[in-house]
Amino acid sequence: MVLKILGEVFNVDIHPQVYDCAVGMHGAGQYGAQCGLVEGALMFLGLRYAQQKGAEKTAALCKQLATNFERRFGSLLCRELRPEGFKKDNPPHLCEPRTVEAVLFHIEFITNLENR
Repeated sequence: MVLKILGEVFNVDIHPQVYDCAVGMHGAGQYGAQCGLVEGALMFLGLRYAQQKGAEKTAALCKQLATNFERRFGSLLCRELRPEGFKKDNPPHLCEPRTVEAVLFHIEFITNLENR
């Protein structure tokens, strides 16, 4: 979802196969690992900047984004950002407020990169 939204906001076409590649990434398929709110933005940075800036500079941008995200939200891990886990009785959009906050965070981060 984050990848799709960032693509729309920054007018970047994303091939449908990229979404297929990302299908199990959100917390490693609900395992609780790195959160999809981070992964989508990291993928977007690769799509947006790897060819333009090169792999090394893009990896540095990814590290900067991850560091800033962890400072802001306290973790990169889904199991820590969503401590109640993935229970069948959870409401369907449990992470929606945090998703909105994360998307706005990423838009600001990328906008600052674009304006440098």
